[in-house]
Amino acid sequence: MVIHEYQAKQLFRSAGIPLPDGEVADGPVQAGEIAGKMGKRVAVKAQVHAGGRGKAGGIKLASSADEASTHAQSIIGMQIKGLTVRKVLVEEAIDIDREFYVGIILDRTNNCHLLMFSPVGGMDIEEVAEKTPEQIYRYELHPALGLLPYQVSDLVTRLDVSPETRKGIADIVNRLWQVYVQYDALLAEINPLAVLKDGRVVAADAKFNVDDNAMFRQKALTWMEEFAEDDPLEREAKAKGLAYVRLHGDVGIVGNGAGLVMTTLDMVSREGGKPANFLDVGGGASAAVVKKSLETVLSDPHVKGVLFNIFGGITRGDEVAKGILEATSSMDLKLPVVIRLAGTRADEGRALLKGSKFEPAETMSEAAAKIVERIGAAN
Repeated sequence: MVIHEYQAKQLFRSAGIPLPDGEVADGPVQAGEIAGKMGKRVAVKAQVHAGGRGKAGGIKLASSADEASTHAQSIIGMQIKGLTVRKVLVEEAIDIDREFYVGIILDRTNNCHLLMFSPVGGMDIEEVAEKTPEQIYRYELHPALGLLPYQVSDLVTRLDVSPETRKGIADIVNRLWQVYVQYDALLAEINPLAVLKDGRVVAADAKFNVDDNAMFRQKALTWMEEFAEDDPLEREAKAKGLAYVRLHGDVGIVGNGAGLVMTTLDMVSREGGKPANFLDVGGGASAAVVKKSLETVLSDPHVKGVLFNIFGGITRGDEVAKGILEATSSMDLKLPVVIRLAGTRADEGRALLKGSKFEPAETMSEAAAKIVERIGAAN
């Protein structure tokens, strides 16, 4: 679950991380009232689940309540990377002397948490990693031991700052780890971590993603989820209990198991096709689940063909075939559908599909080549 900056800062504040003063507003009048109450120069910041807000004109400085209201009027309703801004954070403008980056993520490759710190803050960390990788300090955090004192000490001693600033940075890093663990985060990030000209160290921005698999024990955070910002198809699929991600290509893909689906995406791309989605029906998918999956894929108007890649373990090939036939029985389906079934009851599934308009394939590579070819021929 991705949350907004103002929501992440609420969690940071509860952990004792220093922050600029600010309040969220959902309209220009309220934004002006907040700025007037603060009585100082403020930043009006778009709250949207997307980066690049500043470049898109979603962050503006205001010297008065009227100016803050005017900025909020122009920001609320604007589109940033396809998402509509519905709220702004009105926050005190801070006088920054230096900017750093600090973030903690789940590193699935190395089975640990990863603390990253950079003396080059305020930029995309991906850009720093590509151009100046030596500017990123990395610390692997053991899942059981967590962030250790010597790691924080090593980090701050690398920095050319005053002892007092080192102490402030170390305290924030420790508190960031605490809030990361407390709320089952996949990402906790401060960029920039700002050292102000008056010596204070504050979190000038905040990003925080919560693991969806942990929401059963993070019920206090459910109010932060905002479905309005989701892709409508992804939102609908989530309501149906489907693992679906829209990719904006034209080859609809349905498989069972995340690894198999991702491999299928790669195979389609290798054949020159563009995957329209990731959709994993999971293990033991019933005919009803397969039917919902196909309906979801076909709801994307960009889809020009569908590839089923099912390897039967828990999932039964005959159940998948029944789902496909049920889902299409009332459809005027004119686009090509290629089906690869293997494993448990695959023979029975292929027998059910015999004589239908669906094209079988023996292997994944054959299936990928066929669907790309059929879509190309149809165009």
